[in-house]
Amino acid sequence: MKKIFVLDTNVLLHDPQAIFAFDDNEVIIPAVVLEEIDSKKRLADELGRNARSVSRLLDGMREEGHLHEGILLKNGGLLKVELNHRSFVRVQEMFGEMSNDNRILAVALNYHLEELEKGTNAHTVLVSKDVLVRIKADVLGLEAQDYLSDRTVSATDLYAGYSTLHVHPSVIDEFYTYRFLSVKSLQIASRLYPNEFIILRDEMGTSKSALLKVSQDGVRLEPLYLSNDAIWGITARNAQQRMALELLLNDDVPLVTLTGKAGTGKTLLALAAGLLKVEDEHKYKKLLIARPVVPMGKDIGYLPGEKEEKLRPWMQPIYDNLEYLFDTKKSGDIDKILMGLGSIQVEALTYIRGRSIPGQFIIIDEAQNLTKHEVKTIVSRVGEGSKIVLMGDPEQIDHPYLDSISNGLTHIVERFKAEGISGHMTLEKGERSKLAQLAADLL
Repeated sequence: MKKIFVLDTNVLLHDPQAIFAFDDNEVIIPAVVLEEIDSKKRLADELGRNARSVSRLLDGMREEGHLHEGILLKNGGLLKVELNHRSFVRVQEMFGEMSNDNRILAVALNYHLEELEKGTNAHTVLVSKDVLVRIKADVLGLEAQDYLSDRTVSATDLYAGYSTLHVHPSVIDEFYTYRFLSVKSLQIASRLYPNEFIILRDEMGTSKSALLKVSQDGVRLEPLYLSNDAIWGITARNAQQRMALELLLNDDVPLVTLTGKAGTGKTLLALAAGLLKVEDEHKYKKLLIARPVVPMGKDIGYLPGEKEEKLRPWMQPIYDNLEYLFDTKKSGDIDKILMGLGSIQVEALTYIRGRSIPGQFIIIDEAQNLTKHEVKTIVSRVGEGSKIVLMGDPEQIDHPYLDSISNGLTHIVERFKAEGISGHMTLEKGERSKLAQLAADLL
């Protein structure tokens, strides 16, 4: 059954290739969407880049014919720019204001009513990443949906980095005897990924258990190599933290991703591992810590002072953890320590783009606020001999066009889970304090 998809501006600003994601159906771009895209094309951030990409894409399609008459796409669909689709009156009666969102709704509604008059089976669907636009569409009796084509996986199938398997106690005994197990010997239906952690539990109900890790080639289950000794005063307080440290301290795993709620220890564990590798083992030349400055629209120019003074309020969570690790007593001590060491650098992501970063331990905090393109840009900057750690809470999104599934952190977790050079861990238990854990769970 053919469908008519009317696209909101935010869909194209989120994914410039969205027009090709609807198979052989009809794709409608309201004229007001072009005006909104035009207003964004001069921005220097991700939205501006996507606006320019959409503009170039549509300009190239003009060679195929007139956009307002419709152009056939390679996937069999039809793309059409709608200039002025009938009347705005029906929507204006309901919502009053003649806003851009309401104009887009009017286009979708008029198409819907036309199809009803014709008696065809074609469904009109408004596609928008704006929740309120979808709610308005529902009020008008329109079918509306979020843009889902860029989602790597559903919310219920997100890769956790570890699995719990209930096995016969003889399997656990075999592991402790030979210190390894073959993945094939487990005879399980689900797939195990390289560097995935496995918790074996006795299916008979006893307390017998074992903690293992899938080898990088994915064929063996091996014991964890690290003991639970303190690292810069930090010890793992739960199984997930111990698994995370195993990945953070493994030089053969250059890409590590950590997800979890506030207070689960992501930043503290990554910093402790980075300090050990840089300051104690000298495996890397420098520890580089960066995070996106999302609340200010990625522009810190209007704050007073030098770059470091402008960055400090947004980098303060990093400094708080460094103060804890260095056990500083007075305000300002951490700045003197970092200045004396010279091997620890705290930056905004704005300042590391375009760089080639070899031989460094790189920590990217709040990575859930990055788009897929931004994550690709950052990871592709990693030079020879570097290790990069991306971490964040996918449920705490500040970006207007991202959610827990479509953000860059979730995307890279799913794309790299089958690669032997990467590892992931989902931290679940809060260790900051009982109050912080309750706040994360209840609020």
